[in-house]
Amino acid sequence: MRYTRVLLFSEGFGTGHTQAAYALAEGIQRMNPRIHCRVIELGNFLNPTVGPLILSAYRKTVSTRPRLVGMLYRSQYKKSLNRLTRLALHRIFYAQAQRVIEELRPDLIICTHPFPNAVVSRLKRQGLDVPLYTLITDYDAHGTWVNPEVDEYLVSTPHVKKMLMLRDIEPEFIHVTGIPVHPKFWERGSRVALQAELELKNMPTVLIMGGGWGLVFNKELLSKLASRADDIQLVFCMGQNDKLVASMREDPIFQHPNIHVLGYRDDIHKLMDVSDLLITKPGGMTCTEGAAKGIPMLFYEPIPGQEEVNSHFFVSEGYGEILDSPAVIDKWLNLLSDHYDQVEKKRNGAVRQRTPHLEPDHCAGQVMGLLTEGRIPVYPEDTVKILADQP
Repeated sequence: MRYTRVLLFSEGFGTGHTQAAYALAEGIQRMNPRIHCRVIELGNFLNPTVGPLILSAYRKTVSTRPRLVGMLYRSQYKKSLNRLTRLALHRIFYAQAQRVIEELRPDLIICTHPFPNAVVSRLKRQGLDVPLYTLITDYDAHGTWVNPEVDEYLVSTPHVKKMLMLRDIEPEFIHVTGIPVHPKFWERGSRVALQAELELKNMPTVLIMGGGWGLVFNKELLSKLASRADDIQLVFCMGQNDKLVASMREDPIFQHPNIHVLGYRDDIHKLMDVSDLLITKPGGMTCTEGAAKGIPMLFYEPIPGQEEVNSHFFVSEGYGEILDSPAVIDKWLNLLSDHYDQVEKKRNGAVRQRTPHLEPDHCAGQVMGLLTEGRIPVYPEDTVKILADQP
């Protein structure tokens, strides 16, 4: 018996795009098990040798030359990928994209990164007859997301919708869904039970995240945090930066019973539940997950471009501050140490007052609404599962 097939294409430039794809797939699955989702990082899937090399070069550029990344972001801000760029992407990295689509026979394609979005748009222009949804995974609308072949846009905020409308996209094709977060972020777990599970103490706790790539924080900030370990528990989550994790664990200033240095984790939702403050790079996905949990956030050195926009949005919504001086970190550490109740009150208030597009299940619910409106066929089937292996 036929069931609905949703194919989600992403790329690994940062971890947020693919996390968003998996989060949406899991959310759809929870709401309707009769919908079968598949998540693919298309460039890596089609070019398993070349793809990782390109991602490694991009990662190095982001880490060592963030201003260059910001300049490129701004210089191309109002521009879609031109036809020559689309052709180059197709021939060099995505030549077999049409074959993948023909084999998987999706009823709907959702792209969470501009590159596969441009490639699928090109295939649609050449005759591919599959609806294309574009999920913009930041709180900005860069021109590279925009293609005339896109059937529906899924965006983070009403502001991003207005930005797309200024680019002559009709409002009925733009849906304010918010950015999807995995269902494990939809509810808050028991702090006491999770502390026992994670072997953490019941005391004020700060979670410091370097992102999936484990971008480095400066020595002054790390030392300032470590100096407060007697009264504040510190959990450093440094992602896939194994070299940094090893270095920190060997450094005497981090060898304290209240300091925990971790690498990549798939239980960030639990770490957020037992933490009272999050210090992070302001990636769109991490910020949205933090908002889902209501945890106050301090945004560290936003990369010029979309990270700046992300941080400004969440500051304006009352979820955090820019960590732009030692005074900011001192203020929050003192609050945790001496006025813990104020921090907990702020967290609970953030959850109660969040707008609909920041509700953690909102995106999956909106997409399900589009499906049940009859735009995409939903076939009866008792039980299906998401096939893609999850990171």
